[in-house]
Amino acid sequence: MIFFIYLFFPLLCFFIKKEPSQIKKIKTTVNIEKINLISIGNTSILRNCDYKDSNLMENFDYIILGAGSAGCVIANRLSENSNNKVLLIEAGGKDNYPWIHIPVGYFKTMHNPKTDWCYNTEPDETMNNRSIRYPRGKTLGGSSSINGLLYIRGQHRDYDIWRQLGNKGWSWNDVLPYFIKAENQERGKNEYHGVGGPLSISNQRMSLPLLDEFRNAAEEFGIPKTEDFNTGDNHGCGYYQVTEKDGFRCSTAVGYLNPIKKRPNLKIIINAHVKKINFENKVAKEVEYWSNNHLFTVSANKEIILSSGAIGSPQILQVSGIGDSNKLKKLGIEMIHELKGVGENLQDHLMFRPIYKIQKLKSLNKKINSLFGNLLIGLEYVFNRSGPMTIGASQLGMFAKSDPSIELPDLQWHVQPMSMDTLGATKNHDFHAFTPTVSNIRPTSKGHISIVDKDSRIYAKVKMNYLSTREDRRIAAAGLKLTRKIVLESETFKKFSPEEYRPGIHLNEDEDILKAAAEYAQTIFHPVGTCKMGQDDMAVVDEELKVKGIKNLRVIDASIMPNITSGNTNAPTIMIAEKGADMILSN
Repeated sequence: MIFFIYLFFPLLCFFIKKEPSQIKKIKTTVNIEKINLISIGNTSILRNCDYKDSNLMENFDYIILGAGSAGCVIANRLSENSNNKVLLIEAGGKDNYPWIHIPVGYFKTMHNPKTDWCYNTEPDETMNNRSIRYPRGKTLGGSSSINGLLYIRGQHRDYDIWRQLGNKGWSWNDVLPYFIKAENQERGKNEYHGVGGPLSISNQRMSLPLLDEFRNAAEEFGIPKTEDFNTGDNHGCGYYQVTEKDGFRCSTAVGYLNPIKKRPNLKIIINAHVKKINFENKVAKEVEYWSNNHLFTVSANKEIILSSGAIGSPQILQVSGIGDSNKLKKLGIEMIHELKGVGENLQDHLMFRPIYKIQKLKSLNKKINSLFGNLLIGLEYVFNRSGPMTIGASQLGMFAKSDPSIELPDLQWHVQPMSMDTLGATKNHDFHAFTPTVSNIRPTSKGHISIVDKDSRIYAKVKMNYLSTREDRRIAAAGLKLTRKIVLESETFKKFSPEEYRPGIHLNEDEDILKAAAEYAQTIFHPVGTCKMGQDDMAVVDEELKVKGIKNLRVIDASIMPNITSGNTNAPTIMIAEKGADMILSN
């Protein structure tokens, strides 16, 4: 997959230069204070740069920490009122790395320190003691600039449960208007979708007979074909929609930030790493951040909004003195307020990657591996903005039940018309095969984010605890078995002589299947829940996303989810930001 990207980069750049309208999509120049932060890894820290330049002290009405999927949305909405002076602080750089804007370029942006924090999880016993790479966006647009581009809202039941947990205003009927508000839907407007919003949602620009045959096979087992996964009930098999426009990625930086970058009341600072939030009598007042070996302080007249994601947001709260005192005092952190739930409740979707070899039906493997195939792929994208270079993390999706007795699907598939030994490998298999990845979309296993130092530049520990509950293991095994059934027992696939390449048809017992599958299992990059919204003792924010016990501080990002949504999490995060901004402006 990577080979054809390298091969056609010069050609693509030439093409872009000849079309000024596309230059704007690739070169996202923002009104930014140019600041170069020191290069920092997991442990390499410069500790002799903590001095303040008081001459650069500035005041803003709102300070937003993180220009990711949520932060760009909030910056746009708050700065619509010219009376609001807004500051947006981002630890990463500009989103002018070309592979950000080419959809398939996520193969180049993930695990790349230019655009990714490059976290690694702590080993999990249930994952054969594996530590896995854990991408999080480190650039304008955050993870919306490096993700797989799939637009999935989840199920109506996800949000109705949030409401049942005591979070007034978060039912499906409450949040649907904000999904609609964000959309510029290629298919047009209806009761579930909107047009004219900042976020472009489009159909896939590539299809293959292989994917259509999988839909036919799934239908044999009672899984209906569907055209829209985003009506509140996503049961069925169909093509995903993606956050693209004209074959280019539409991140929140592209959709929300670029159009308003010249607003005089909005200031954007990049390459600036937040040290901590300062308080006065439990009122959030200031933000300290490092930049160019200097420590700066800015103050907020109204609110500070924390939008640094499920890893970054709890870390900033903890180093600022909000969290579990038993943990923070050991690190020499002055306590501001006790909230034991900070960093807890970490949830994610774990995907298993079975691989099936096929005959008489083409995958993308050989095309990607061949020089001539790469030529065709490159030309198709350059001249038509279609084909494999426009693909997201998957083209075909499916939602189904692990048990017919349950109300809504608890399994999700990302069906990829290609295969490789490991995710992101530089070479695909030399035989035709496909990868119907499967995930439990309502896991009960929960992990945590734990800081190890009061210095926010030292990475926190990410402990997932994947497959730590019996229920999660049962559902995972059921998903792998249902995949096997669809491919190996359907009349549709029999004529293509399918063969289970991995985990292996000789494995029949649940634990044996899981042990083999866990060796290749990966995150789908959906961490949520570490600053959860709720009314219980472990809740961090209330229904208005205000940090409990603290004034003028909110968390608005995926970390506030009490329970993970049933599908990809970028669209729900953008919805949360739209609703959160509306709450702020309504005060």
